[in-house]
Amino acid sequence: KLSYIYHLAGLARANGTISEDILRNAFSATEDGFLALVRRSCGIKPLIAAIGSCCLVGVIWRGTLYVANLGDSRAVIGYLGRSNKIVAEQLTRDHNASIEEVRQELRSLHPDDSHIVVMKHGVWRIKGIIQFDVGLHATVTAVFICVLTVVCSLVFAYELVHQVSRSIGDAYLKRPEFSLDPSFPRFHLSEPIRRPVLTAEPSLCTRVLQPSDKFLIFASDGLWEHLTNQQAVEIVSNSPRAGIARRLIKTALNEAARKREMRYDDLKKVDKGIRRFFHDDITVVVIFIDQESLSTKMPVLEQSVKGFADSIGPSNFNIL
Repeated sequence: KLSYIYHLAGLARANGTISEDILRNAFSATEDGFLALVRRSCGIKPLIAAIGSCCLVGVIWRGTLYVANLGDSRAVIGYLGRSNKIVAEQLTRDHNASIEEVRQELRSLHPDDSHIVVMKHGVWRIKGIIQFDVGLHATVTAVFICVLTVVCSLVFAYELVHQVSRSIGDAYLKRPEFSLDPSFPRFHLSEPIRRPVLTAEPSLCTRVLQPSDKFLIFASDGLWEHLTNQQAVEIVSNSPRAGIARRLIKTALNEAARKREMRYDDLKKVDKGIRRFFHDDITVVVIFIDQESLSTKMPVLEQSVKGFADSIGPSNFNIL
């Protein structure tokens, strides 16, 4: 988490601006740094090669929004459309094997691998891998960077299944040197990889913000499994700002409980280790767009970082 922030801040300082290339280069530097950590640690902690993370980042710089993502966390903007009604627009592309376009992309990149995507237990998996635990609890962390005229939202979601086609980490699916032996059957590949199965190349989106743009929702896939983009923006638009992220999470959990024919209160009583089978982890960040501040031009060098805790292990962030 912290690595990406410092890479992004350092590149922004060095260039005096924000651009798609800077966001892309920050992803690359973060990936290289994590793979270097894997190389140093895999001898004593081999399962570190199986740890990976989705990443979603958004930066508002002088009236322009830059968004980059790996995996299936999603950024959605709410804007006023015709008849003054709120409209949702998805800004990111989900890199998830459940999407036909993603499966086609993987097949085109691996024409000699008939098992690059496999249907297993009714779900499309990359290399057919189903991974329930790697010795760490699933963690989702929301991070803010405030760079005066820059507002940056960063969402990391640690994946416990190989359904995403792009990520930070997952070294054993990127480089043969990090392959895991048969003593780790959940992660052992039947044959060495010839080329990286996953990539850390982000999808990018640039948007000049308009007066009709009202707010942004950054959320991990746990939210979008239960709410559509339009449902989410309508909840934000029709609710008080205070506690709005919590409201979105609670609405998603209510829907997860309904799908299992149980009450929300009963779902909350389910042990954390078992709740993974009821719903994915959910992190939500809602950013309301202040049009007046967008016109303010201040240097990129003056920065503050707040709102996160850098730690290894399970997150202490638990509100519901």
